[in-house]
Amino acid sequence: MDCDISTYTTFGTFYQRLLSDIRNACQHVFLQFFKFEPDAIGQQLGAALISKARQGLDVRLLYDDFVCRRWRWYYRHLQSQGVSVAGFAPLHKPLPLPHDYFRNHRKNVSIDGAVAYTGGMNIAERYLHGLDWGCWRDTMIRLQGPESQLLQTCFLNDWNQCTSQADQGLSVHFPTSESKISVITSNPIGRDRSHVQHTIRLLDEARRYAWFESPYFIPTKEVMHAMCNAAKRGVDVRVLQPPRGDKGEACQWASRHHYREAMDAGVRIGIYRAGFLHSKIIVSDDRVGVVSSCNIDHRSYRLCQEVAVAVDDPCYASQLRDIFAADEAQSSYIDPDKWKQRPLANRIKEKLFNIISSQL
Repeated sequence: MDCDISTYTTFGTFYQRLLSDIRNACQHVFLQFFKFEPDAIGQQLGAALISKARQGLDVRLLYDDFVCRRWRWYYRHLQSQGVSVAGFAPLHKPLPLPHDYFRNHRKNVSIDGAVAYTGGMNIAERYLHGLDWGCWRDTMIRLQGPESQLLQTCFLNDWNQCTSQADQGLSVHFPTSESKISVITSNPIGRDRSHVQHTIRLLDEARRYAWFESPYFIPTKEVMHAMCNAAKRGVDVRVLQPPRGDKGEACQWASRHHYREAMDAGVRIGIYRAGFLHSKIIVSDDRVGVVSSCNIDHRSYRLCQEVAVAVDDPCYASQLRDIFAADEAQSSYIDPDKWKQRPLANRIKEKLFNIISSQL
């Protein structure tokens, strides 16, 4: 492959490489994060952006306005220092409109049209230090080469949507049909459900295994159907989950509602014991590896704009398989027979939280 690919499983290594790439930037720095918090990490990264803006570079920051609304004061500060800033879809007041529930969950960095990142990490100190009960385990992918411009295009589309600005003079490379790298985007406003379709296709094409990591397991009916069908025909389907949520337990209770159906079909559900598993990866058949911002849940599939990089290459798939195996070594799989004997109170909680799972 012409593209150089790196994968980061700790925030520290990802963040240091990102800072280095920003400091070496010559033309533009485009950052998009679902959350960009003004703690020590966010302030340091903000200072790096201001420095590049003062050098005359085109520096832009795009964030989701709903989850980041309390930090608008910081984004105004960045704007005053030369950084172009935009918030995705500010809420309508006093009453929200239906499309206010559509959020931009993407994490996407593009630098000089030569380097790009995506994956599960936002900008906040907890990604570095973890939570009080364990580490924060996540995954990011870095592309260096022409294919990185596909993520640049994704950023520019979102930026233009938020600002109504058309960009001129930025080169865009479209890989040839022989390229092994694909960028998958989904947009609920246009009913583009590419992540669902891509996940189903991977499961339908799997012959030996399909392994998933996701902080939530609230699949749509069609994704659950594809998982169960693959497991029933002998494919080794595994899903790694965290033991609890980073903020509240609602998503975990809703996730547990689906465990029995999956395990009855032969899907193995593993619980990561070292901390909060926020990673969103798929690896299948030593053939394809996917790093994504997309969770296995209704919100990511139906209400959020998401982005993923799929690499159809045995070497990269082998790298993600090893990452999964390392996480698996710190996990334990649920015994299906014991799960059927869980307390009635737990089953009631699972059903109740599943009712509102599309909004979690």
